[in-house]
Amino acid sequence: MPPSSTLAAKIDHLFKTIRPGGREYSYDEVARGCAEVAGGTFSKTYVWQLRTGQRDNPTKRHLEAIAAFFQVPVSYFFEEETTERVDSQLALAAAMRDADVRDIALRASHLDPDARRSIVRIMQEVSRLQRARSSDSEPDTGEPGADSSG
Repeated sequence: MPPSSTLAAKIDHLFKTIRPGGREYSYDEVARGCAEVAGGTFSKTYVWQLRTGQRDNPTKRHLEAIAAFFQVPVSYFFEEETTERVDSQLALAAAMRDADVRDIALRASHLDPDARRSIVRIMQEVSRLQRARSSDSEPDTGEPGADSSG
């Protein structure tokens, strides 16, 4: 999910999440694709300005072209509910590009419901242990309440 709900953050999130062949689209690719969709001009500089927040008031036609290029509804830029739904779908698609995640999902799909629930519980426990191990290995900040004995 984008770190904030600004237009720039949403466009940046699309760039970082929708990655053909594992790489990020170039500004030129996006500009050319948007120009084809919108039937007009669309410069790579303008795309960069929108992504970085240098420009934040695009025309309806430009937003529609960006949405069409990245294959998201134009409401992605306006409605938080749509943004959250699309971002969840994008996160799932990104996860499924990982061979290990795909293998786990495919294997789990052949299990009965009770076995799948057991796998979910095991994964939740492993995740909890990872978080605990991660927080145990954080360096001492010297803040009150932190163990600074050595």
